[in-house]
Amino acid sequence: MSADLVNLLIQKEKSILFVGVGNLLKSDDGVGVYISRRIKKTPFISALTVEMSIENYIGKINRLNPDILVIIDCADLKSTEGTHKLIPVREIEDLTFNTHNISFKRLSEFFTMPVFILGIQPGKIGFGENISYLVKDVANNIIKLINTQEVQYGC
Repeated sequence: MSADLVNLLIQKEKSILFVGVGNLLKSDDGVGVYISRRIKKTPFISALTVEMSIENYIGKINRLNPDILVIIDCADLKSTEGTHKLIPVREIEDLTFNTHNISFKRLSEFFTMPVFILGIQPGKIGFGENISYLVKDVANNIIKLINTQEVQYGC
């Protein structure tokens, strides 16, 4: 599991908003939505599912005013299926993200909080409603990590 994600989650007194992005009709591209819909709300962790239109949620995200914003999406990490990485948005210039009208780097300019991308390498992004087995397994591990972190560290 990503040590960077664990380190982000254990920060005391920091609210984190996870935003699920993706197209549910393009197989693994829906992994961000799959994860965000399963995150349990706590005093310091919340989730918002935006599917393919994150630019329509800029105002809402700013009103929620989290300390940290994490956008979850499939990403071409040039790696094996299911690989995931937490990336500061300023470092994403060489990565390809799918199905968006605005780049995440450009989008981050509308936020004052630190923005990270939790990118997950897809196995398939063709039409279909099912996430591939390996990507779904990784997604379930990420969900479990996020949902148990507050219990473990008493955030």
